[in-house]
Amino acid sequence: MTDTDLLRDRGLRVTAPRLAVLDALEGHAHLDADEVLGRVRTTLPAVSVQAVYDVLHALTGAGILRRIEPAGHPARYERRVGDNHHHVVCRGCGAVDDVDCVVGHAPCLVPSSTSGFAVEAAEVTFWGLCPACRQAG
Repeated sequence: MTDTDLLRDRGLRVTAPRLAVLDALEGHAHLDADEVLGRVRTTLPAVSVQAVYDVLHALTGAGILRRIEPAGHPARYERRVGDNHHHVVCRGCGAVDDVDCVVGHAPCLVPSSTSGFAVEAAEVTFWGLCPACRQAG
């Protein structure tokens, strides 16, 4: 499915900023809003910061993008949605990478009480040092 079809399928208008944001994130997961803005401005130099934030919000709301916000780090965006993957974050440099489905027994992912909430997802973030930071330390 093309990005144009994806936007239309989710009930969104096809606009140059929306297509540019999707293009900026294609093959470049875990970008923060400033990184997305920089990439978008290579094709749309006059796009405003607010326009990019609005597009990120709309695409996340439509389920086209996933927003993650590791503690102490800016929100990051990715196109990988709809699967059971998690993230690993480097405490040194802040690098983020995907971790496919966690294996083994994980009772903490099944809450003992939902307090009436309809639980939709559980997020797992692994913290550690990336290879470059381990080698530098």
